[in-house]
Amino acid sequence: MAELVDFASEAFLRDPQKGVALLRAAGPVVATKFPIIGRVWVTTTYEAAAHVLKDSATFTLRKEGGSVVGLPWWMPKFIGALANNMLTMDEPDHTRLRDIVDEAFRRRAVMDMEPHIRAIADRLADDLFAQGSPADLVQCYARMLPLAVICELLGLPPDDRPKFIAWANSMAHLTNAFGFLRLIGGMMKMRRYLQERLRLTRKQGGEGLIAELVRVEKEGGRITPDEMVSMVFLLLSAGSETTTHLISGSVFELLKDPARRDWLTADWSRASLAVEEFLRFVSPVQFSKPRYVRHDVDLEGVKLKKGDRVMAMLVAANLDPQANEGPERLDLERRPNRHLSFGTGIHFCLGHQLARIEGICALQALFTRWPRLELAVESSQIHWRRRPGIRMIAELPVVSGS
Repeated sequence: MAELVDFASEAFLRDPQKGVALLRAAGPVVATKFPIIGRVWVTTTYEAAAHVLKDSATFTLRKEGGSVVGLPWWMPKFIGALANNMLTMDEPDHTRLRDIVDEAFRRRAVMDMEPHIRAIADRLADDLFAQGSPADLVQCYARMLPLAVICELLGLPPDDRPKFIAWANSMAHLTNAFGFLRLIGGMMKMRRYLQERLRLTRKQGGEGLIAELVRVEKEGGRITPDEMVSMVFLLLSAGSETTTHLISGSVFELLKDPARRDWLTADWSRASLAVEEFLRFVSPVQFSKPRYVRHDVDLEGVKLKKGDRVMAMLVAANLDPQANEGPERLDLERRPNRHLSFGTGIHFCLGHQLARIEGICALQALFTRWPRLELAVESSQIHWRRRPGIRMIAELPVVSGS
């Protein structure tokens, strides 16, 4: 087993390229140890990652008994219930649940939301230094925009957002089993909160995706009460957390090199290309969820046995020179751009259009309002939270600039 890389280390999260190169030198699929999950195979190339994600008959998210792969035996049952969502389901349950919310995330629906998302971003940009300077761009901006958008989409009241911010901050400190145990109390509160919101919506009605879930529930047969709670939990977390780190990581890269910032702000029609490259280069989501190997299989020349566990290493796929020329270079004009930041196969990210639009709106609103924005510290003083699998800047202090 190769233990060449500590996936929760500052060194790896600051610069994944060196760690990825070490792993890739050991093979396209490498046996290693991942925090909390334990022993697991990880892919190190684009092709191997795509193979795992697309072949959902061989690489499944559930063991043969139906339990979720990667959940330790000591995990409380209610955590397993929250994990019982479409992101951890194989067919046909995955499609059954995804179809319920798919319409809200289709391209046309998201494009219709763009002016409103930009308006939210403009307000947040105006208020960036309301509490003083320097401001932490992560907490004051990057976290607030996707959280506001997904709360509106779900139909959750604005007054409750501080609860979600506190929950998201506690999730950011999830680095090991001990951290997970500390998080349990907060997750229990969040579960009770979501159960109560669903109860009130059943009684009083409402707007948004929660109301849509209640409507589907009343029709009967397509979703259970526990699945409804886990669905809202998933959309709330996945719909805000990863986009937070895309935005903060993108801003960091632009502020490290003001020439890039100036190039982008000179012509905002370039923003979609730039965000696509930030998705690849920043790689906020670094790994897929673990899969269970259903039968002995040859994966890119490596023999895996039935019962093994494997994770697609998305950051390695995004840095594979066989997929993109000069992958170690941030190229905001890169075409084509072959990345797996949203995954592929049946679990391709439901919110990919929304994340792209939020990224574009966030950058345009921020640098239109603060065109000379600067880091308040040297870039070497920026640190990443030691949470394996997610690349998240801990704090990003900024000043308005001259």
